Amino acid sequence: MRMYAALDVHKVYSQIAVEDEDGVLLCEERLENDPDMIEKFSDSLPPDTSMVLESSSSWYWMYSILSKRHKVILSNPIKTKAIASAKVKTDRVDALTLVNLLRGGYIPECYVPPKRIMELRELVRYRANLVRMRSNVKNYIHAYLLMNNVRISAKPFTKEFIDEVRKIEEPRVKGYLRLIDSLNDEMHEASRIICERASNDEDAKLLMTIPGISFFSALLIGSEIGDVSRFPDAYHLISYAGLAPSTHSSGGTTYHGRITKAGSPELRWILNQCVRVYIREEPDSEIAAFYNRLRKKKGDSKAIVAASAKLLKIVYLVLKEKREYYHG
Repeated sequence: MRMYAALDVHKVYSQIAVEDEDGVLLCEERLENDPDMIEKFSDSLPPDTSMVLESSSSWYWMYSILSKRHKVILSNPIKTKAIASAKVKTDRVDALTLVNLLRGGYIPECYVPPKRIMELRELVRYRANLVRMRSNVKNYIHAYLLMNNVRISAKPFTKEFIDEVRKIEEPRVKGYLRLIDSLNDEMHEASRIICERASNDEDAKLLMTIPGISFFSALLIGSEIGDVSRFPDAYHLISYAGLAPSTHSSGGTTYHGRITKAGSPELRWILNQCVRVYIREEPDSEIAAFYNRLRKKKGDSKAIVAASAKLLKIVYLVLKEKREYYHG
């Protein structure tokens, strides 16, 4: 008899519910999030048991253990709540809801990339986080200069600018500079590893033929997309990235609003960075012309987002057709 299991995962424990194919509750218990206990639970069920986890900050290690013996689905928590919103919300109710949705085939599934892609994704996200941390520290230095009316004529954070800032006898400023130096060292090491990975990644090498896409952005884009063949066309990829406009239709009238932002924020962020370089390097391209027209009407930020969606179409074609970008 086929069995179904659901785990409502929390930081310290997981609430578990197991049913058979007729919906008879066979087991419900609370397990500590310990690898040995989760593995023991997995071993207690037949290999053909289907399982579902709700995506959270601690899903990956548990998925790795359970997927060795079982087919495991990672549930999208936002869409799951849209399908089954209960007035009474407890861990037990959540686990029972998940297992019943799984048994009925109504679980909205999240994409789980292969281990290689997952490790690559975390590496490039790590470097992106270092960049953001360094930007924050630079902003603190700018804030100090403004507060104390210190003016430096050199371009911000050039060698000349840093040399002038180092002359300031203020413990906070010197601490910020040490943090920037440390973050630069970590970024250089992460870049070295990423560059090494990019040189051996076929998709990254193809993406780097697109103007504005470096080895870092190529690996970030590739790792966030994963297997491009899972998208039937470029518009599905744009929707996955959260760059598609929201749509509301009522009474025969359709309204388009802001982008959904439903996908990876890292993918949207890097596309916004890449499209600016693309526009500078390809000023006569269709994307550049589109950006310039829209910028005059709606401003830079909205134009960049729309141009990013168009750049993502090029990314899709390059990955889908396994061919280099054509500079026409």
